[in-house]
Amino acid sequence: MAAGRFQIFRTGIDGIEAVIADSRLSFARHTHETYGIGVVERGAQKSASGRGMVEAEAGNTITVNPGEVHDGAPLGDAPRAWRMLYMQPAIVAVAAEDIFEGRPREEFHAPVLEDGRIAGLVSALLAALLDDRAAALARDERLLLLLAVALQERAPQRETIASSAIAQARNRLDDDPAAAVTLDALAADCGLGRFRLVRDFARSTGLTPHAYLLQRRTELARRLIAAGTSLAEAAIAAGFADQSHMTRNFTRRYGYTPGTYLAARA
Repeated sequence: MAAGRFQIFRTGIDGIEAVIADSRLSFARHTHETYGIGVVERGAQKSASGRGMVEAEAGNTITVNPGEVHDGAPLGDAPRAWRMLYMQPAIVAVAAEDIFEGRPREEFHAPVLEDGRIAGLVSALLAALLDDRAAALARDERLLLLLAVALQERAPQRETIASSAIAQARNRLDDDPAAAVTLDALAADCGLGRFRLVRDFARSTGLTPHAYLLQRRTELARRLIAAGTSLAEAAIAAGFADQSHMTRNFTRRYGYTPGTYLAARA
């Protein structure tokens, strides 16, 4: 297994590519035209970076900036496994403009991050990007939340939440939870930047806009099932991709399946 196993995936956002690797390959010094951010899943590696020699182990997040010279080799004889997202600079630039409200910040400052929360954000974004059924709202939210942390220092916190704007966004989701909605459209509707909408919505409601929308769709599905709608029809009418999508969300929130709920009402 000199080269190891490498899988390359297109994702749900144009300009972001995913690579899943399991290898003991030692890389020569090289650069990428893209930003790279990923998680070491197993084993450990050492690498030269633009910020010195570093080591990363399982659970760590690793980053690289466009044009940054780096290499990589396993620590010890065992292979290491990792998952990476490679993002075109234009995507990061647009996100940074939104997150930091015009203040330039477009560099990953640390080549290795030991914070498990960041690794979790990488994994959540990767899962959404590789899921054909994932909503654009979920992908965009997760991208902004990850970059807000990985680009170093969170966006400046405001003392107040934009309450009226959040109420407007919430009302739109409440009024028609089955409707498809994008983060761009929701933010434009209430006059906030995309990142500030996600941040303030979560601070106000305890849920991100996408998580809130899934909750409202699950509640709608429950009402439809109670009214006698078939499971398959309830799933589509409530805005889910299909019945299995509804079932996963229903069970995650209530602890029992829609079928169990339907049978109890028979």
